[in-house]
Amino acid sequence: MIEVAPLIGLTLTLILTPYLAKTLKNAGVVGRDIHKPNRPEVAEMGGLALLIAIPFALAPFLDAETARALITFLLFGVVGVIDDLTALKQSHKVALSLLAAVPAAFLGASSEVSVFGYTINLGILYPVFAVLFVTGSANLVNMLAGFNGLEVGTSAIALAFLAAITDGPARWLALTGTGAALGFLWWNRYPARVFPGDTGTLSLGALIGLVGITGKVEVCAAVLLVPHFLDFTIKALGVRFGVRKHGRTEVMPDGTLKAPPYPSFLGLIMRRVRVTEPRLVAIVWGIEFILGLLVLALHLSP
Repeated sequence: MIEVAPLIGLTLTLILTPYLAKTLKNAGVVGRDIHKPNRPEVAEMGGLALLIAIPFALAPFLDAETARALITFLLFGVVGVIDDLTALKQSHKVALSLLAAVPAAFLGASSEVSVFGYTINLGILYPVFAVLFVTGSANLVNMLAGFNGLEVGTSAIALAFLAAITDGPARWLALTGTGAALGFLWWNRYPARVFPGDTGTLSLGALIGLVGITGKVEVCAAVLLVPHFLDFTIKALGVRFGVRKHGRTEVMPDGTLKAPPYPSFLGLIMRRVRVTEPRLVAIVWGIEFILGLLVLALHLSP
């Protein structure tokens, strides 16, 4: 019966998201959609729907491993809520993320990591690796953001491909996460009626890392986060994350996007291709899908 969990997750986010968006907007929890000419107010922190839907969908089928993974997922959601409400410094966000990831050290996963056919045994260092891996995946997804449907769409694609190469609890975590993300994406796609906020992006990013750990597909999960890692690296080398001090992406009168003055992965795309917001997001989704096919091929290769 666990087969119904993804459908439950999908249904719950489809139903809960517009209700939460209205409630949050009435409470003043909003952000500006800065890539629209009129910069409309949009409900923030909609990722609460994901925090409700995924654990609820899996609750009837919990085992110890899934329960520990969901605790970590929820803790990252709490960090996201704090960040959405208080605008944490990046260093504080990472510190809280490390604390939230501690349960990942006790998932009971094997200490061996398969790297393109070679096996590395991390031994007693694996719990530390698990904490860092989940923290990294959560914050990478959180950073490659800012456009309607971008974060949730790429996460749904990543989770779907991880579900295809895993089994057991990891597969159902991934499938349920995919279903819930797709339900949320219906409301977050262009033009967005709700934003996931850090509540949604940190928790979905953590879920990708958790599936990688529980399913023993850490390298495949890392491959699916290559766009996010490139964005992190380009920003780190270029502006040391002080992106707001250097300006933002501009929307031109014809709806196309002008790249921000600082270096970033998305900025590279904007400088090479004339794009509107939906087209930019579609390009990144396409890159993520190609990486998913690569992961599938690597997994199926002898």
